[in-house]
Amino acid sequence: MTATNEKSSFGKKLGWLVLIWAASITSLAVVSLLIKLIMNTVGFSS
Repeated sequence: MTATNEKSSFGKKLGWLVLIWAASITSLAVVSLLIKLIMNTVGFSS
């Protein structure tokens, strides 16, 4: 591997890390909102 390949490989890995992190945060937010919606629908309030 050359230095250029190592840098692009690192950038690619970092990009995937950020993408997976953002997707997990988004999915947690969606699940949280769904739970809150269900709780409000059945009569619980926060």
